[in-house]
Amino acid sequence: MSRPDLNGAAWRKSSYSNQAGGDCVEVADGIPGLVPVRDSKRPDGPALVFPVASWTAFVDELTTGRSL
Repeated sequence: MSRPDLNGAAWRKSSYSNQAGGDCVEVADGIPGLVPVRDSKRPDGPALVFPVASWTAFVDELTTGRSL
């Protein structure tokens, strides 16, 4: 699998982010089939890239309150 080009990606902060610079993540939309995730405190740092199905399952687990 090749690395997606994330130059120019439109990143958005987690809705749990605050203006105090807390521990937050950013995700980029518009990358077909993938969800790039990065640390909002290190926007020039590395990004993890997950398949959409895996990211959706992860978020679903968090929002339903079940343990992983």
